[in-house]
Amino acid sequence: MASFLYRTGRFAFRRRHFVVLIWVALLALAGVGAANAPAAGSSSFSVPGTESQKAFDLLDERFPGTGADGATARVVFKAPSGERLTEPAGKKAVRKAVSELRQGAEVASVDDPYTAGAVSRDRTIAYARVAYDVPGMELRDSSREALETAAEHARDSGLTVEIGGDALQTAPETGATEVIGIAVAAVVLVITFGSLVSAGLPLLTALIGVGIGVSSITALASTLDLGSTTSILAMMIGLAVGIDYALFIVSRFRAELAEGRRGEEAAGRAVGTAGSAVVFAGLTVVIALVGLSVVDIPMLTKMGVAAAGTVVVAVLIALTLVPALIGFAGKRVRPANAGGLFRRRGGDARQHAHRAHRAPRAERPNMGTRWARFVIRRPVAVLLLCVAALGAVAVPAGSIELGLGDDGSQPVSTTQRRAYDLLSEGFGPGFNGPLVVVTDAKGTDDPRGAVRDVAADLKGLDDVAAVTPATFDQAGDTAIITVVPASKPSSGETEELVGAIRAAGAGITDRTGAEVSVTGTTALNIDTSQKLTDAMLPYLALVVGLAFLLLIVVFRSVLVPLKAALGFLLSVMAALGAVVAVFQWGWLGSLLGVEQTGPIMSMMPIFLVGVVFGLAMDYEVFLVTRIREAHVRGERPGQAIVTGFRHSARVVTAAAVIMIAVFAGFIGSHEAMIKSIGFGLATAVFFDAFVVRMAIVPAVLALLGRRAWWLPGWLDRILPNVDVEGEGLRPADTADEVEAPGPAAEPEPARA
Repeated sequence: MASFLYRTGRFAFRRRHFVVLIWVALLALAGVGAANAPAAGSSSFSVPGTESQKAFDLLDERFPGTGADGATARVVFKAPSGERLTEPAGKKAVRKAVSELRQGAEVASVDDPYTAGAVSRDRTIAYARVAYDVPGMELRDSSREALETAAEHARDSGLTVEIGGDALQTAPETGATEVIGIAVAAVVLVITFGSLVSAGLPLLTALIGVGIGVSSITALASTLDLGSTTSILAMMIGLAVGIDYALFIVSRFRAELAEGRRGEEAAGRAVGTAGSAVVFAGLTVVIALVGLSVVDIPMLTKMGVAAAGTVVVAVLIALTLVPALIGFAGKRVRPANAGGLFRRRGGDARQHAHRAHRAPRAERPNMGTRWARFVIRRPVAVLLLCVAALGAVAVPAGSIELGLGDDGSQPVSTTQRRAYDLLSEGFGPGFNGPLVVVTDAKGTDDPRGAVRDVAADLKGLDDVAAVTPATFDQAGDTAIITVVPASKPSSGETEELVGAIRAAGAGITDRTGAEVSVTGTTALNIDTSQKLTDAMLPYLALVVGLAFLLLIVVFRSVLVPLKAALGFLLSVMAALGAVVAVFQWGWLGSLLGVEQTGPIMSMMPIFLVGVVFGLAMDYEVFLVTRIREAHVRGERPGQAIVTGFRHSARVVTAAAVIMIAVFAGFIGSHEAMIKSIGFGLATAVFFDAFVVRMAIVPAVLALLGRRAWWLPGWLDRILPNVDVEGEGLRPADTADEVEAPGPAAEPEPARA
């Protein structure tokens, strides 16, 4: 592989005009496709194989034309203090608002609170349900404005009016802190390289890669039913890995220049060595993201595949566009002590001789060298301290509660949240999460009798606040009964009630033959959380297993990949613990803009595991590859660790800081899932890069010594030799390609 990538790097450097033209054309093509594509609607959410999903499908079949996919809004009215909505003034204001709501162009129906029984017992709170012909994401702005205008007119009459439901749903946006994250990345790159040109290359190529990836997702969003969240997550991951992959290529290129190689040869070697690490690191990320498909939740699968596609683009750009742009940058990308390396072959012989015979300057040990020496002197203490610290942070993960967000998780400043609270106040905490009980009595002798039995059993269950009369389909053999729990939707009591209804339904099926199932948003949330929990172990086995085999090929070792996997488990559990502490327990929540604590988004843990695993293997590959390179060239185990850290610790640190900054930028999003994922990824990268890879890895390698690179003989014979260290490139060190010997060790990037 190293030889192929070496030739690729030289070709891209030499034919840079052609390579840049290809990537610019791809960016333009993706941009045109995105600009002309129809707007993406809300991605349909389904959880195949669950009882709640089967019930939804049955409702679509037996109750056609009910507009189940259409947006809904609940306009909630509250009377002024000391007044009631049943009084003439209040009733007049509410009915005027209802009449105004019915004038909307996309409105399918509006329920009158006084005829629909939507007035609270104390007559102070009522709501009007508004149904639309189109989904929430497809509503025209004029429809949303008409909804808000009607509410404002009702407020003018003295009522408190708030709006809930998905009619006000808009595409999630990230906060301005995303730009701050990119700015931090730029500063870190300038400090690392000491050059604006060298710092600008990773940023430019990453933005091009993200532009191609996100534009392609936007262009295909309507066709493939991709939700708006998909492009945000793809941008989050693509931007982070794109900067990091380019950073490693540029850094290795500068190191090759410092050793005396000319531009084209240095580019080829940078891609042949660091590029090999980029390929395998990218593969681990892709495996982790595509592996999300084993959960069998279409939306999660699409998110993972779309993000994986953006990672593939980032890898290809790092291998081709980066060396091409290096060719254009010329001497401006070189380190300060690599003068003349971009000139024609030959040059001034006297200058060559002067550089060749100049005594190398003693190199001061850099921070990576000093840290590695510190760790290998005290490996046991460092290992125990780091494991104990991560274990302590991971403790909250043991009490994680999963759920899907609703209006109750919105900030208290939103009208959706205030409407949610008013409905809970007027109709009970379970009103915002009703359970839909579907009775399929087709084929039974007495369908209506079976439905009466179901209703009677439901009324006798604990934690039931109300049971509505059954609604039958046209054939009269399928009925819907709405059950309002006495507890809030995300509570354990409501989850137990769902289980009790299903148990009672099994008994009714045995007696009458009618099938009873529970659905609705609350039941779907419960089933989704359970499915994700059940899928966690198979997912981990698949992803960790495939990556373990891949890392055996890369490092030609069994213990190093095993250490990498165990270190990942430590960092991801610590990250989950931090997420629970902030978003569920509320610790430091005010500093991060977390206005409402509650259950963690159901998809968040498994998505975090997938992404963090891929990113953790990035640092493992970049760092340990350099250590193995020194080991293969004959250095003792301890010295190989020091050499690896001297060459790569500074760059890995910079890459981690950049990735943390990019992910932290998404904490500013108002979307709860984006905010929690941004925080979780930033925290996980911090733990994995600075605790696991920078401390635990050298400590374990120091304790293992030469045993770290042990590989059974039979396995060594059957494994392909991918030559990540670039050993096959050593014969290329000829007088034609090396201008003058450089210092004994490659220099660090310029210090700020």
